Amino acid sequence: MDITTDQKRLIQSIVNVFETGRTGGDYGAVTRYADGPGGIRQVTYGRSQTTEYGKLRALLTAYVGAAGQYAAGLQPYIARIGSQPLVDDADFLRLLRDAGNDPVMRQTQDRFFDTHYYNPAIRWCSEDGFLDPLSALVVYDSFIHSGSVLKFLRNRFPEHVPAKGGRERVWVSEYVDTRHHWLATHSNPLLQKTIYRTRCFLAEIERNNWDLSVRPIDANGIQVS
Repeated sequence: MDITTDQKRLIQSIVNVFETGRTGGDYGAVTRYADGPGGIRQVTYGRSQTTEYGKLRALLTAYVGAAGQYAAGLQPYIARIGSQPLVDDADFLRLLRDAGNDPVMRQTQDRFFDTHYYNPAIRWCSEDGFLDPLSALVVYDSFIHSGSVLKFLRNRFPEHVPAKGGRERVWVSEYVDTRHHWLATHSNPLLQKTIYRTRCFLAEIERNNWDLSVRPIDANGIQVS
């Protein structure tokens, strides 16, 4: 899959809006939701929001390794992330917010979200035969929001991926429809509220905007161009 620098910027800007309400993302954004393992509360952090029980430890390990301004304060927390709840630790949350203003944290997050989310999403697209930038946007959002393209959702519709003889745009349309219904009817009200993501994709499919050249794109009420 060949994605231009401009298309990558657009794709990441749209997902940044979904996560923090800003096209450039909010590097110091800290939120706390009951969406951790078993529905427990957890911290989510950064430009595109990584989670306490997900990859937050990896992000902060990289930041401390880069000797950021707040590295000394955050270093003692690294071993506790994912094993001891930090969702109500006021000092930890303050350090995260403050670190978001550090250029080293911003650079670390840019590399981190590429390494752990964007690059794997594009690799997934390439291996399965996808070519369209809109496909890349849909898949990248799934990697950010759900960690991957969830297999049980893929099993709910018949179309194969292009690498296995399927039609790319049919597969993407069916996947977005399936994901939209799953989110809209989920038992967790927090996930029900995230259907603005799939509504955006459904609108771009309706506009036949497979190369993402029709702009601006409405991402949850924010016009991204």
